[in-house]
Amino acid sequence: MSTAETRETRPRRTPGLVPVSETLRTTSRPAPSDTADPAPAGTTAPAGTADAAGTTASAGTADAAGTTAPAGTADAVGTTAAAGTADATGSTGSTGSAIYAASAGGGRAPETAGVAEGGRAREAAGVAEGDRAPGAAGTVGSADVIDLAGPPPVRRFGSFWRLLGSELGLTFRRPRNLVMLAVLASVPVILGVALRLVTDDMDASGRGGGMGGLVASVAGNSLMLAFASLSFLVVLLMPVAVSVVAGDAIAGEAGGGTLRYLLAAPAGRTRLLTVKYLNAVVFSFAIAAVVALSALVTGLALFPVGPVTLLSGTTVSVADGLLRVLISVGYVGAGMAALAAVALALSTFTEVPIGAIAGTVVLVIVAQVLRAVPQLEAINPYLLPTWLTRFDGALRDPVDLGAMRDGLLAFGAYILLFGSVAWARFTGKDITS
Repeated sequence: MSTAETRETRPRRTPGLVPVSETLRTTSRPAPSDTADPAPAGTTAPAGTADAAGTTASAGTADAAGTTAPAGTADAVGTTAAAGTADATGSTGSTGSAIYAASAGGGRAPETAGVAEGGRAREAAGVAEGDRAPGAAGTVGSADVIDLAGPPPVRRFGSFWRLLGSELGLTFRRPRNLVMLAVLASVPVILGVALRLVTDDMDASGRGGGMGGLVASVAGNSLMLAFASLSFLVVLLMPVAVSVVAGDAIAGEAGGGTLRYLLAAPAGRTRLLTVKYLNAVVFSFAIAAVVALSALVTGLALFPVGPVTLLSGTTVSVADGLLRVLISVGYVGAGMAALAAVALALSTFTEVPIGAIAGTVVLVIVAQVLRAVPQLEAINPYLLPTWLTRFDGALRDPVDLGAMRDGLLAFGAYILLFGSVAWARFTGKDITS
């Protein structure tokens, strides 16, 4: 037969593609010199005969593309398209689905069929020539399954520290926080200049011997200005600075609409809350250190340097005095960290930062007022401001470790209590903004 028979009963087809269920439209062509004659169009190749690619399409054997061709189903290009058998690219066709092959023309299968001359899978199918192409998801047999979703995200150990570093960078680059640090650093300078002027005035009038305890202590040694500055600022100004940072931690993110995106990172609520609190703790110690450093520099510039006379009347060396200043800075920083836990807990109950900040400052002021009432002396040990000034134990010889230990335990109790409140509220809070 010189020409191929054509059946006209055709289902809906894709342009350029012909269902294998129909008879392929072929033209007569000479057989290559090194291959066997192809089977005429419209006929089937019996088991054990060679197809157009020169391979044997027998039952249970693989064709040139590495796929299985049942007996009598080999087409003109040497590939098999039968229900439940592997197609030319190595994937398995599902039962009852139409598998399309390219029309034969010019003696070569078009590249759109996914095969090249000789029935080998092309590299465009995702593998090198001669290899098995990966199967699509949902196929059976030996086909590979490609997981399009990918592996689940892996939470790296360093991500917590990167998040904390980013939070610290934002905190210490924010103009508002830098202004607060500058204001706190300027207070020891103002205090030192004022004490210097008072000292000079008393010396000029001959009343130098009647100077008060604070003025006399600072005038006698520059290191005492650090203790005086901490005592003056720890009552109100330092709590305000800490309240601004800690009160804005959660409420600021919620009010700005960025809290939802932080939790979708995914950052995790507990981890995010921990990062926010540690950021406030670092800022608390930073303001204590800034105040002490500013006071030391101002004291060295305005007052003499020498042995330090403590509150107990004992004189210690300059090195011992610097160590006691460092102890005082650590104690004050711990007290501010406890106050930061209070502000953070209030921050989880509102989306308005000024509300959490104002609430924390009001609590500090109310506690100071309650301490001034003699009839309420019994509740003083439970008020946080009661313990903020106990760093003066470092100015005694020996150091009053008992009072400072009790203060640190009170700070720890506040951190545990209000930290638990913040965690319970934040982990069960609906993020709606």
